[in-house]
Amino acid sequence: MPINETIARYSDFSFKTAIVVYALVLMLLIWQYATARSQRVAERELVTVGGPAGDPAVPGRVVGPPEKPLSERLGNMAFSVLVVAIVLHIASIVLRGFATHRFPLGNMYEFVTMATAAAVAMGLLFLRDQRYRAMWAFLLVPVLILLFLAGTVLYADAAPVVPALRSFWLPFHVTIVSIGSGIFLFSGVASLLFLYRLRQPEGQESNNILGTVARRLPDARTLDRLAYKATIIGFPLFGAGVILGAIWAEAAWGRFWGWDPKETCSFIAWVLYAAYLHARATSGWRDTKAAWINIAAFIAMLFNLFIINMVISGLHSYAGLN
Repeated sequence: MPINETIARYSDFSFKTAIVVYALVLMLLIWQYATARSQRVAERELVTVGGPAGDPAVPGRVVGPPEKPLSERLGNMAFSVLVVAIVLHIASIVLRGFATHRFPLGNMYEFVTMATAAAVAMGLLFLRDQRYRAMWAFLLVPVLILLFLAGTVLYADAAPVVPALRSFWLPFHVTIVSIGSGIFLFSGVASLLFLYRLRQPEGQESNNILGTVARRLPDARTLDRLAYKATIIGFPLFGAGVILGAIWAEAAWGRFWGWDPKETCSFIAWVLYAAYLHARATSGWRDTKAAWINIAAFIAMLFNLFIINMVISGLHSYAGLN
């Protein structure tokens, strides 16, 4: 069937608008950090001078409810705008599918779009509590970088997939792998923040911006648990994706496994995530050592996505790049 150019343009517009709205959310969160720091400085100054004048209640005066701090209002605004960005993000994927009359996972642009949507969905699942919302700023940075690369370097016009990908197994194998990759992105960010939070112990006063940012984050144990919970979800999904890929390889090439570069790198990443889960449950490894293994596993995922697809030739060279 011919490509629906009108719907394809709507998909591209939703994608670009989602990037702009995500960037707006990130700016609101940065502004929230700045105002929260300024507010704490002002509160310390007021305590030093004994509080503001006219603070005691005046008889007969109606006292309204206390106004929410600006930082809290900015955080609530950012979360509301975030929902708009996620809707636009998902709409771009759905519209691409309608425009091409196929499952929208036929090239790297579509894969990265799906994976980043999965990462943001994990954020919605785990970071709904207001105590965890400070993590959104750190999750959105890699999401925006990946979306920018998808919309520029990796972008491919709406078109039918190459003949090798016209298979019953495409929606199952690639969808599961892309969702698992997005979940691992969330897990990797949580582990990085866990290591960073350990350098800023709870209760330690710091006047620099890094100390302020650290105090806004959940405590180190919470960040470690978030990384672990996300990996618990992503690990079996990614493993199922690898197994489905092997079944597809047997149907397409007559063998389940041939140590193709992408197969090999996927296996290495899967082993590293298995090592992380094992280390996380092993005394003496469950803290910083396990977190570094988790980060190494995510680096292997990025290597598999970019280097294997764009630099190293193999049977899986379907990047869709011109």
